[in-house]
Amino acid sequence: MFEHGPDDTIAAVATPPGSGGIGILRLSGPRSVAIARRIFRPRRSGGPGFPERRAVLGEIRGHGAADALDEGFLLYFRAPRSYTRQDIVEISCHGSPAVMEEALRLAVRSGARLADPGEFTFRAFLNGRLDLIQAEAVDSLVRSFTLPQAKAAFLQVRGGLSGKIVKLREDLVEILADAESTLEFPDDDLGIREADVGKRLKGLRAAVEKMVERYEAGRILREGAVLALAGRSNVGKSTLFNALLDAPRAIVSEEAGTTRDFLRERLIVKDSLFHLVDMAGLGEGRTAVEREGIRRGRAEAGSADGILFVFDRSRPSGREDLALAGAYPEKKAIFVFNKSDRPLRFDTAAVLARRPGTPALEVSALRGDNMDALREAIHGTFGRQLRRDVDAVLNLRQKLALEEIRDGLQGAVGTLAGGFRAELLAEELRPALAALGRLTGDVSTDEILASVFSRFCLGK
Repeated sequence: MFEHGPDDTIAAVATPPGSGGIGILRLSGPRSVAIARRIFRPRRSGGPGFPERRAVLGEIRGHGAADALDEGFLLYFRAPRSYTRQDIVEISCHGSPAVMEEALRLAVRSGARLADPGEFTFRAFLNGRLDLIQAEAVDSLVRSFTLPQAKAAFLQVRGGLSGKIVKLREDLVEILADAESTLEFPDDDLGIREADVGKRLKGLRAAVEKMVERYEAGRILREGAVLALAGRSNVGKSTLFNALLDAPRAIVSEEAGTTRDFLRERLIVKDSLFHLVDMAGLGEGRTAVEREGIRRGRAEAGSADGILFVFDRSRPSGREDLALAGAYPEKKAIFVFNKSDRPLRFDTAAVLARRPGTPALEVSALRGDNMDALREAIHGTFGRQLRRDVDAVLNLRQKLALEEIRDGLQGAVGTLAGGFRAELLAEELRPALAALGRLTGDVSTDEILASVFSRFCLGK
């Protein structure tokens, strides 16, 4: 991927596949304007170029006057004031798949090449328009299903988390420069105080630890919380699954053990994204296939972010129901007493006593009774809202890098506890600084050298 030269002029359809009122052809690179002039004819001649950031009405054409394809508007963004910091041209026309395909073909025939997936953002990163965290956030923003997801991603696109990483990097560079200065100039009194260094390192470690802790909330925000429907066979899990989705997704039957594997579907409640999992009834299992389904179901429940425990209130409760109610105590849960359209024969109080404080509702999945209340309970119990002033860590790469930084800072704090030794302190901090560079996509040691020698030359 991205094996071509970064100075090639690339072209791509920037709007989603399919028909639409508007389609956009985007060009980026040094020949963008020249290629645009070959395939786009302005209604009014404005000289050899296009005005910057002003819409120009015209027609997309081939190489002959009779080859008019469509009319639309052209926008020119001159480098470096563009998304990629190269010349960019965007041509907006009608969003016919045939029109967009031909417009792209004309651009390629005129000297552009097809852009690789994500190459416009990759060029923005290469040219310093975005750092790696921001580039990842662009992807998260594009893939957002809910408003909180979009807002959290935009905070990173705007540089919320990157700004904190930059400040962390500056502080770490300064501390490392102190240590390096002590090694390079041992006879000079540079005024380095062990207590001050230790206090700063502990503060940085605490700040990084907070970022690591935000990963779980960020993961759920970005990917959606996984909710497992757990219960004995034939309690109505599949019917409930269909009712929550408002679609006949799972096979429903009076025969016990119909669900042998698990189904997973996306569920959006208000502004929160969930992944609902319908799985085999938990119990002993009569056949090898059922037992395998039960094993997989238990594994799904064990890895889920939350559980809907489903009980059949129309039949007497038993030991399996009580055992199920006490399972997975570390997870948030809701008790769903299904089949409220039938007479109550279930001991709900005994189940509730196994897990005090757990939200509980009576529903009829078959008739759809109380389903809106159940969705409200799901949103209130499992929905993760991200405050606008919180910068979530949205992916595993960022978390692992932050953990490496945290561990390096912890090692440096431990080194100081055994007495200030500059060479050992520097040894602990260098990997942390390298991890910071990988986090933002910028790895360099020149700034450390510059800080060391500027500190010495200026007498700081």
